[in-house]
Amino acid sequence: MAAPSSSATNIMLAIPEKKTVGVDLYRPLRNYIVFNYSEREAQNLEDDLETLKETRNNIERFSAADSLSTRRDLLQNYIKALTTVESRFPISPDKDHVNSVTFTWYDAFKNRNKASQKNVHLEKAAILFNLGAVHSQIGLACDRSTVEGRRQASHSFIAAAGAFAYLRDNASTKASIGNSTTVDVSMECAGMLERLMLAQAQECVFENTIAKGSTPGVCAKISRQAGLYYEEAVAALNVTPLNQHFDKTWISHIQLKATLFYAEACYRYSLELHEKEEIGEEIARINSGITALSEAKKSYPRGTSQQILDSINKLETKLNINLDRAMKENDRVYLLRVPPVNSLPPLPAFSLVKSMNMNDVLDASKVKMFSTLVPDNSAKALSRYTEMVDDVIRTQAEKLQQGSELARVHLKEMSLPDSILALEGHSVLPSALWEDVEAVQVSGGPAGLQGELQQLHDLRRVNHELVVQTEELLEKEATEDGQFRSQFGARWTRPQSNTLTKNLQDRLNGFAANLKQAADSDGKIDRSMRQHMALMAILDTRPIESALPSLGRPIMSLDANEDAVVGALKQSLRQLEALGAQRAGLEDMLKDMKTKDDILPKLMTSTGSYEDLFRKEITKYDNICEEISKNLQAQEQLLLHIQAQNSQFASTFNVEDYRASCEKCYKQIEGAIAKYREIKENINEGLKFYVTLQEAISNIKQQASDFAMTRSMQCREMVEDVQRQISGLGVQPPYYHQPPPQPGGSGGGGGGVGGGYLYPPQPTQQPGPGGPPGWHGPYNSGQGQQPYPGGGYYKQ
Repeated sequence: MAAPSSSATNIMLAIPEKKTVGVDLYRPLRNYIVFNYSEREAQNLEDDLETLKETRNNIERFSAADSLSTRRDLLQNYIKALTTVESRFPISPDKDHVNSVTFTWYDAFKNRNKASQKNVHLEKAAILFNLGAVHSQIGLACDRSTVEGRRQASHSFIAAAGAFAYLRDNASTKASIGNSTTVDVSMECAGMLERLMLAQAQECVFENTIAKGSTPGVCAKISRQAGLYYEEAVAALNVTPLNQHFDKTWISHIQLKATLFYAEACYRYSLELHEKEEIGEEIARINSGITALSEAKKSYPRGTSQQILDSINKLETKLNINLDRAMKENDRVYLLRVPPVNSLPPLPAFSLVKSMNMNDVLDASKVKMFSTLVPDNSAKALSRYTEMVDDVIRTQAEKLQQGSELARVHLKEMSLPDSILALEGHSVLPSALWEDVEAVQVSGGPAGLQGELQQLHDLRRVNHELVVQTEELLEKEATEDGQFRSQFGARWTRPQSNTLTKNLQDRLNGFAANLKQAADSDGKIDRSMRQHMALMAILDTRPIESALPSLGRPIMSLDANEDAVVGALKQSLRQLEALGAQRAGLEDMLKDMKTKDDILPKLMTSTGSYEDLFRKEITKYDNICEEISKNLQAQEQLLLHIQAQNSQFASTFNVEDYRASCEKCYKQIEGAIAKYREIKENINEGLKFYVTLQEAISNIKQQASDFAMTRSMQCREMVEDVQRQISGLGVQPPYYHQPPPQPGGSGGGGGGVGGGYLYPPQPTQQPGPGGPPGWHGPYNSGQGQQPYPGGGYYKQ
């Protein structure tokens, strides 16, 4: 159990590893996956099953040829794998569980004793024990003749203490259920081994302290703490179940180390007392150390390490020499009373070691093994935690939004920072009003209305010319027909033009009436624009803010503190802006924390209560929640401060009058926008009307043109027929024998040249009673119709 360090003055103890027997994990776990999930899932997890199988086999095949660091890493990986297996595979004698796996381990200190369990608890406890044992062996293998070697040895013993502490706190109790376990993995043994490893770590620190030449007082404190750790280990060894479990030489070793370091502390402390000339207490401390060593030498068993005995003898010699010197000096010089040993206070102690926290080292949450197997209880637990997180995020996000809205409303009520901008010559419009002005300016502004109105006049002129041209076409055709009718008299038998073109004439008359009334509407627009151009001119100001009134400084200043008032208010506003930026950052941080907050791996590897885990994990949001609360409290106080500062600012710069001027200007701009939109809308309606009307008139003009051309061709034919009749050579034309075709019928309608009378083509679709869309109203009749339904487009 004990092995000497090659160059150290005192040997230390290394813990032997537990031995095990082979166990097949591959087949039972694979069968469980197939039965509870699917064969395909088992195939997907084949690599994980093989890795687990290989790792367990390597644990079984440990030999002295293996490197200790390799062994340590193997044990750490396996304990994390076991934690993963425990969360996904219920290993127990239950028929619905993995019930064909039995773990068997032998006691490390009494190899004949063994224990077997059908669960992972004994397996985890044994692996943790072996991890601590390997760390102790690494510590013992370090070269303690050098400073670095002693430092490494101390670190390894600290790690060993951490492994045994983790065993005691997390696995010993579970492994001991049902009494089917061995003493070495019990809570009592794990606690004793933790104290022993801390004692050896502290001893390494003491050796380095001596090597560095530290003061006697410091060395005494460190030595005493090493002795206390050894004494705690001895106390644990002297009670059940450990008092009958360990070899006597092993127990004797620890007892002698406890005595040795107590006496060492007495010796170092007496040196410090000698320097302080406290000779009486020095003599008492030396006597106490000598007595302890003498008692220890009487009781050590055969087989005790000679190195420890040599150390005791050397220390005893030093104490006796110092005692003789101190007593002589006291008798000759100081003549101080030597206090009884039992009246002395305890020797001071100071620990420079503590058990390593193995939670991070053995954290299995990042292990990807069997990650696709998520039991229902873990999924439900994750959903519950997600709800908790969402509630925190939602509550805090609402607080942040309310804080920002509160700041915005308060600043708006105080007209900040607009008032300060106005003082600096940068007046601003309310955002909604500014957007309306921008829309007006983008569309051309009041200055552009004149061009649009001119376009309206041009379209009306074009429409009027089209009507005149169409009337001239029909009039020309009718004049020509009348001339031939006068010339040929009764022989000119075709229908008169005014009979055939009555419908076209009526429609042209309607268009003319529409145009006349539209001209009246155009005149209203023209007059309205001239009347309100001065009002709308403000909309052409660029930038529009230059049209706003300015906030000026007072003409007379009584105390000349205007700059200080403005500066203080601006500084507070900057602080408020900084708080707003901080809230934005906190909100982003909340979202980022939620995105990264994946506790499923921890849920899968947790062996305790889910609620305990939830309470622990949700605390990660406490800091940011506290920051949000501080931010909102700071803003609340700052807004009160700004309100007071703004009152002083308003009275200093007469802000009330400025606001009244601004409101008047806003109303002027709003009125200008309303009038601009009204005129713009009327012009657009007029343009739409004229474009639609132009299409209709062009259609009628085309019909009239086709009619005139066809009648002209018929006229020439009829003239030739009449002349032949007169000369006796002609024959009666075919159209004398045909009935005149009806408008819209198949007998020559549509304006074509045929054997019958020509009627002007009729439109396939007459405009409805309301006419084409647009403010100028119906264009098809003109019989008492107003061009602007509802009393006209122009708003008085």
